[in-house]
Amino acid sequence: MGILRSDRVSGLGGANAVNGSVSFAHDGDTGAGESGALQVQNENDALTFGTGDFTVELWFYSNRVGVVQSLYDGRGTGSGANTAVYIRLSDANKIQFFTTNAFRITGSTTIAANTWYHVALTRTGSTHTLYVNGSSDGTWSGSSLTYTGPTNTFSSIGSDDNGAGAYGLNGYISNVRVAKELIYSAAFTAPTTRLSATTDTTLICCQSPGNVLASYGGLNLNAYASDVNSKAPSASRFVPDKGEDYGTTFVDNTKFDTLSYMVPPGGTTTESNRGRAVMAGGETPSNTTNIQYVQMQSDGNATQFGSLTTASRKQFSCASSTRGIFGSGYAPSATNVIEYVTIATTSNVTNFGDIQQDGQCQGCSNNTRGIVAGGYGNPGDNIISYLTIATTGDSTDFGDLATGRYDIACLASSTRGLLPGGNVGAAANNTISYVTIASTGNDTDFGDSTSAFSGGSGVASSTRGGFALCTSQVNTIDYVTIASAGNAADFGDLIDGRSEIMNGGASNSIRGLFCGGQSPTIVNTIDYITIASTGNAKDFGDMNVTASATAAASDSHGGIS
Repeated sequence: MGILRSDRVSGLGGANAVNGSVSFAHDGDTGAGESGALQVQNENDALTFGTGDFTVELWFYSNRVGVVQSLYDGRGTGSGANTAVYIRLSDANKIQFFTTNAFRITGSTTIAANTWYHVALTRTGSTHTLYVNGSSDGTWSGSSLTYTGPTNTFSSIGSDDNGAGAYGLNGYISNVRVAKELIYSAAFTAPTTRLSATTDTTLICCQSPGNVLASYGGLNLNAYASDVNSKAPSASRFVPDKGEDYGTTFVDNTKFDTLSYMVPPGGTTTESNRGRAVMAGGETPSNTTNIQYVQMQSDGNATQFGSLTTASRKQFSCASSTRGIFGSGYAPSATNVIEYVTIATTSNVTNFGDIQQDGQCQGCSNNTRGIVAGGYGNPGDNIISYLTIATTGDSTDFGDLATGRYDIACLASSTRGLLPGGNVGAAANNTISYVTIASTGNDTDFGDSTSAFSGGSGVASSTRGGFALCTSQVNTIDYVTIASAGNAADFGDLIDGRSEIMNGGASNSIRGLFCGGQSPTIVNTIDYITIASTGNAKDFGDMNVTASATAAASDSHGGIS
């Protein structure tokens, strides 16, 4: 068999592809003590510019606007008046440069949420220039300035005051480069590849998809959380959408046999790279058209994807490795509309067809066929229908439920679709039934959940299914082995008791995510479990809107991988 040189990795973007960033999860409160920061130690005055030329640049992406958010703070703790570089996003949505106790440049570009921007600040002689996406956004002349470094030896990325301040970023930063030289002397095209070291570069960071502390320049980095209510920054694969930004990625069991050669892992790179979950609609408490997404391999907050045609909640969802399907929600009355998105490409929905059932039916799928079960009849629809995900058209009759139910927590392997829980009339029940996805027919008894529930949500690997019970703000998670009929067992607990997660589960072969819900008020929580183990859920990040009954679908759930 062949081997692959690790110093000649090919693919989209090749060895220079932009493939990593750092996720910051500040909650938006203007109070101090609830932020995190990537701290960079100023060893050997690497971040002290003195009287010389310099360049500080980065890509950033904010999940919100209208509040102050720090990008790069070279001042250090409690040292607002010192001569150092501080770059931030203002509450008027402009980039600002601050030094010597004053804002010296406020840019003209209006920054939008959920968009990547390249920002660079340069000095040559006394002239300072702020660039946004390669265009000059403002200048200032500050003669005879001797730039100090951070007074406590740390510069801070993603927050001011080393993470203890009030203005943390909620979003992502990628490819920070600090250099003691002038890199840009006029308007330029924003970089389309991963930044590399120039002659006098002293720091490059925020460009690894797997290691938040990876850097060039030998400086020590620290992923800092200010208190127990804060979240430290983490590595992410969400990157600027410029150039060829999705290079070949090897995960799992890549083996390095020498410094120059490696043996790739088993499976295809397509399987290794999947991991996007898309969440549509929900109750906020009014219905929303919002569609958002996360990359499930790494923690982080959701990013805007597009919009539904009509504001809706309690939709069913299912997906192949390429398409996500949503439909039959409440807007505000029940609808039979089915819509779809291409998961890899951010966009609004496209019409798919119509569903047979009333609202509050739920779905699961393998890579070919989606199964939609139940609905809000009286006491509950017993309809099971199916659709072929790669085509468009109305759903087709599959069979019947033994008992009509609605608000079922569906999940699937590549062969079986499991249908746990749901309401019969006004009463939750503990039924788990299943169907064989490739055939048609009525459901078959599988076993019982640990307690009766409805409005829950299912996740699955190719062998194991988990579901959050979600009745009356309980935090229980059950699990089953999909290929073997039997009763469910306790898996662990959600991070808080929630109801109305309602088909807000998404998974890849490793992780299961539970998105949104009510606890008892509507929340934007995303938590996750490791499907192959047992234990309590962990915090993943936040949705970009606070919503319950949000439908989620992924390109790598148990019915695919």
